[in-house]
This record gives sequence, C-alpha cells and structure tokens, in this order.
Amino acid sequence: MENIKIFANALLLTTASFASVAADQPTSQPAADTQKIGVVSVSGASNLSALETELANKAAASGASSYRIISAGGQNKLYGTAEIFN
Repeated sequence: MENIKIFANALLLTTASFASVAADQPTSQPAADTQKIGVVSVSGASNLSALETELANKAAASGASSYRIISAGGQNKLYGTAEIFN
C-alpha cells in the first residue's frame, strides 16, 4: 500500500512539473480595458483542475468576462481566490 502511495505521488509531481514547463506564461496584468469588479473564492476542491473549474464557474455566474487566480492552497481539500474583471 505504501508503494502505491509513493508511486502515485511521484506520478502526480512529474505530471505537475511537466505541465508547468509546457504551459505558456500568462500575463500578470489584465487587459487595459478591463475593470476589476470583485473577488470570488471556493473551497473543498479535490485537485487543481477542479479548483480552477469551480473558480471559472463562479466568475461566470458573477457576470465576469475574465478572472485571474490570485491564491490557491490546501492539503487534502484545496481552496482558492480569484479576482474577476468586466
């Protein structure tokens, strides 16, 4: 059982590091014609993809045209915060 946990963690870390290298660096500033309209947050996500999806859905439900994730963390369950823009 311990070997399975070690293998799963190694696979997860390998995948995460590859994804960070393969992805383009996003811009740190929103487009000049956007205006910050608020902040949304979620908690209880099981992985980073679920966290991003939940933040995107909450931003869309708030009427945002774009969002920028500004924080994420957690151990077994993840939490995150995003700024939303019009």
